[in-house]
Amino acid sequence: MSVTQQYLLDSYRAAQQGAPQPPAPGRDDWRTVRELRDHRRFEAVVRERPARGRLRLALSRFLRTGGTAH
Repeated sequence: MSVTQQYLLDSYRAAQQGAPQPPAPGRDDWRTVRELRDHRRFEAVVRERPARGRLRLALSRFLRTGGTAH
């Protein structure tokens, strides 16, 4: 069953039972991505690591060493 079919089935059931409609698929995707990013930054700060630029720093370090992992 696809996401759209499940949503339509849930909407139908909610209408039959007088319950509120379920959220549309994908409605909260960007909020979830932002919350995940914020959580990763928080964890970095707690572990006393830079909260920003970690990927860029790791990539530049990788390229400086000629592409060999240490």
